[in-house]
Amino acid sequence: MALLALSLEADKHKNQIDLGRKFLDRALSADGSYRLANGREEAVWPTSQALFVQAVLGQSNPATVDRLLSIEGKTTDNREAEEMNDIDLKIIGWPWAENNFSWVEPTAWACLALRTAGQGNHSRVQEGLRLLLDRAMDEGGINYGNRRILGRLLDPIPGPTALFLLAMQGRDHPRITAAVQYLLTQADCNDIENLCWTKIALDVHRGIDGVEPALAKLDDAILRAQENRSSVNWVRPAPVRNALSALALATDERNYFRLPGQGSSSPMGNGELRTNNGQRTTDNGRRRAPILSRLGGWFRGLAVKAVGQLRQPPPFSAVHIARASDYNADLAGILQGQYQHFKERVRLKDKRVVLKPNLVEFHRDKVINTNPLVVSAVIELCKREGAAEIVVAEGPGHWRNVEYLVAESGLGDVLKQHNVSFVDLNHDQPVKTPNLGRLTGLDYLYLSRTVARAEVLISLPKLKTHHWAGATLSLKNLFGTLPGICYGWPKNELHWRGIDNSIVDIALTRTPELAIVDGIVGMEGDGPLNGSAKPFGALIMGCDLLAVDATCCRLMELDPEQIGYLVLGHAKKLGRMHEAEIPQLGETIASLAQPFETVPHLQKMCKRRSA
Repeated sequence: MALLALSLEADKHKNQIDLGRKFLDRALSADGSYRLANGREEAVWPTSQALFVQAVLGQSNPATVDRLLSIEGKTTDNREAEEMNDIDLKIIGWPWAENNFSWVEPTAWACLALRTAGQGNHSRVQEGLRLLLDRAMDEGGINYGNRRILGRLLDPIPGPTALFLLAMQGRDHPRITAAVQYLLTQADCNDIENLCWTKIALDVHRGIDGVEPALAKLDDAILRAQENRSSVNWVRPAPVRNALSALALATDERNYFRLPGQGSSSPMGNGELRTNNGQRTTDNGRRRAPILSRLGGWFRGLAVKAVGQLRQPPPFSAVHIARASDYNADLAGILQGQYQHFKERVRLKDKRVVLKPNLVEFHRDKVINTNPLVVSAVIELCKREGAAEIVVAEGPGHWRNVEYLVAESGLGDVLKQHNVSFVDLNHDQPVKTPNLGRLTGLDYLYLSRTVARAEVLISLPKLKTHHWAGATLSLKNLFGTLPGICYGWPKNELHWRGIDNSIVDIALTRTPELAIVDGIVGMEGDGPLNGSAKPFGALIMGCDLLAVDATCCRLMELDPEQIGYLVLGHAKKLGRMHEAEIPQLGETIASLAQPFETVPHLQKMCKRRSA
């Protein structure tokens, strides 16, 4: 993105452009792909973006074209998955990472890059465009991959919708027109990323009603958003947003995303490709590791198993429940009282503390996220206890534009008030870490650097049911600690390997020191996004996260024995689950417990587990 933006004034920035091109040359893998320099090798999605820039700047690499054409998303024979979706799961597009399923954004980028490189008529590109149309909503816009889940229509998202429209240039379809109309409704937002992608995408669809007047207003909106962002103290430098702004503001003179025309193509990518290190790559995009690497993984598995057998449950599994009538109560004072029971085991003084709230999506009429006032109270607790540094961090699996979520949810106001910075874990530097659970079959997990280096990590979830996992609490909240740049959106690699398996693997690999659950107002029913508000009136704290989550399940009158990741975690000695093993502090479970509704799908799953 920086190369494209600087190329708008190529003579002025010749030296920087030359350095950027040399960087891309060094980043090129032997098989023609581009991968994260220090991240997960399977994350092959940068290949499309690199090819697009090459094509725009007149330097397309045939090997990269060939490699991109060979990467295929997986298909599924899961009848249950087919019944719960209204999309064609047999259409093949592009995945975020090799050997995984097709998703909207990597498919849109691949189609756009290949069309720009003259491969628009290739059968892979045509099928990719069919996938995008299949995923688009009749009502307008597109999500990351699904249209409906459990019968409920999902909400579109501006970023994927813009990429969909860029990839579909020159096509005529009602869903394309509806997507343009959806983007027009986003033209008055305050977020730079959404505004810029909206301007770039609408510029290539000028013939549709309403676009021209919107384009005239978007420049001013982008400049205002830039000015507003410069006054916010919790954001960090964002070269991508700066580059996007330059590209969006220049569309009247040059829009690099506008396709010059549809070139002819000849099939490429037949047969096998071989890399210099002897790895074999087949046309389905799956790389088989060399024999020595596989042997190393086998020995690491034995070592992890031995460590697991020696692992002991946490020495202190007490859980404290405190009443908190509403968010206007003295939450910091309540937390201070709870913390006294855990202070000897979790010291905050002089520590670098990372707070991980649950920030998934934002809807004004839903209670999806950890309430900002709870986060504010935890920050106040850390300050009172003398923490050396406090950082709030999150890597949502749904919305990739996390700055928008922080600002709209009200969390940004809290960060500004406390002068605390925010880290987008989805784009944080990955840290390759041995997987101490191995339930997913992965030798390593890529943690975000902010989380890996935290001296005290505090999980701050909301008390919610979950239509797949049963309940989403302090352990499920850890999904957001793994960078999306390594696992895609919505962290589909981890879902595919099993939500329960992934939760336990992450928790064993980087176990938080403390959990504080926002149970003042929870969510019941179709969580984590579409459930109903459930006033509950409690804050729950503990340093054994499994014990905390088991206690929360009992407060919701859910059986912990039916929550897969709790059972697995208990078997792996992550923590204690049985009520008799968990000392109860503060309020009793019986005094506060009330039933939380669950979705029919979850009820059927629990019955199967019981059987």
